[in-house]
Amino acid sequence: MLDVVSETASSTSAPIPQHRQRPAVRSANPRRGPLTHVPLSRASLPAYDPMLPPWEGSWEPVGTGGDRGHSTGDHAPDGPAPDGPAPGGRGVDGHNAGADVGGMRLHVRRTPGLRERTTVYVHGLGGSSTNWTDLAAQLAPHAEGIALDLPGFGFSEPPRGFAYSLGAHADVVARYLESLGRPVDLVGNSMGGAVSLLLAARRPELVRTLTLVSPAMPDRRPDPRRLSDPRMALAMLPVVGTPVRRQLARLTPEERALQTIRLVYADADRFPRHRLTEQAEEFAARSAQQWAAAALARSTLEIFRSWFTPGPGSLWSAAPRVRVPTLVVWGTQDRVISVRRARRTAGAIPSARLLVLPRTGHVAQMERPVTVARAVLGMWEHVADGRW
Repeated sequence: MLDVVSETASSTSAPIPQHRQRPAVRSANPRRGPLTHVPLSRASLPAYDPMLPPWEGSWEPVGTGGDRGHSTGDHAPDGPAPDGPAPGGRGVDGHNAGADVGGMRLHVRRTPGLRERTTVYVHGLGGSSTNWTDLAAQLAPHAEGIALDLPGFGFSEPPRGFAYSLGAHADVVARYLESLGRPVDLVGNSMGGAVSLLLAARRPELVRTLTLVSPAMPDRRPDPRRLSDPRMALAMLPVVGTPVRRQLARLTPEERALQTIRLVYADADRFPRHRLTEQAEEFAARSAQQWAAAALARSTLEIFRSWFTPGPGSLWSAAPRVRVPTLVVWGTQDRVISVRRARRTAGAIPSARLLVLPRTGHVAQMERPVTVARAVLGMWEHVADGRW
């Protein structure tokens, strides 16, 4: 069993090792409870099923409405979306972020669930809508789920001229949320966490609650262990870069998938074997997409650029502007974004609480779906009765 939760626990949080702790962060909201008190719901959840396949995908329009609760797009075969972009819609900054995205289509995976509530999931760099299969299943009795493929990832073809900045991705997600017609519970991981944080700060009317799983907050450590393949650090260098790129290009989809899992999981042996096959098939499909490599490279560059953005444009400046109830989740063995960023992130958001999970890496929603689901539900329950 991959995930065990004590049904009697009211909260859980692994301590951040003392040598890793920052000085205490003063809460922006002096009336909230202890930062690390995260109640775990005791609501009934479905039995965890590691054999669950990805939810069926379809393409849905951005910013043009649709029949809520049903797929508004075409069924998704293994290929790029058919239609190009058209202008329209309002962005998170009140203007278009780099391209006309109002008529583009996003590839999404819908999880049938309680239609009175909608949860929207936003994946991280190099990820896709399949990263949310298990968490969406756990939350299905309490909310319908919509997992997005961001532009340039999964099967969402980017619009021409797309900027790939965090703000541009947030703009697309905001336009999609507008079409749903009511606020959603927004859940983001890694890059998707940073995108979700920006969206919640700039368009709070679209967000009911916010859950951030290892969000990509500024972390400038020059450590090659943060890469799925340390040779990637050499790939863009003159002279040595060319042979390194050839070596990387010879990796099979299975090798690429395994490298990624070893990076983001605390214990890669816990990753189900059949899911590794699914990941390899997705890597193979992406290698046939002309826009996939550029989307990954440019999104990576834009994340680094955001980390060096000073003043009002930084993620640290955006965090205090998030006013919706927020749950921050981090793994103690996160190699990508250090757990040392956890307390500062949660402390900067006025209505946030922090759950730190032991023996967990960068994708807690995949490694610990039951625990994360209980924490999300605990937030929803406490928000509903005014105790968050």
